Amino acid sequence: MNITRFTTAALAGSLVLTLTGCGVAETAGQVSNAASTAAVCADALRIATANLDVTNPQAAADKAHASADELTGLAAKAANTSAAEAINNLATTMRETTVDDLVKTPAEWVKKKADQVTALTKACGG
Repeated sequence: MNITRFTTAALAGSLVLTLTGCGVAETAGQVSNAASTAAVCADALRIATANLDVTNPQAAADKAHASADELTGLAAKAANTSAAEAINNLATTMRETTVDDLVKTPAEWVKKKADQVTALTKACGG
């Protein structure tokens, strides 16, 4: 009977350690995801807030398109789906930027981009 009790106690102890280990791994994963999202968000905000030289609209549009590619890559790395969605929305705006947007309706373009940067900031903070 003592062997049975010992075996039962050992199994129970192993189960507790296993479950505790799973909780630690899950918590570590959550911390890692949060750190990853924070880094992705910081990079996305850096790219999004870079000034475009509108004195050369074609170069500015080209830079916006390049920024869209960078943002799309970052969105794929975001562990937070809200942040990834906000980054992708911003990437779409940057990808669709035309010379006409920058020449004929720059205020509208800047407002749309600013609204998306605000949405990204909120998604990254929450």
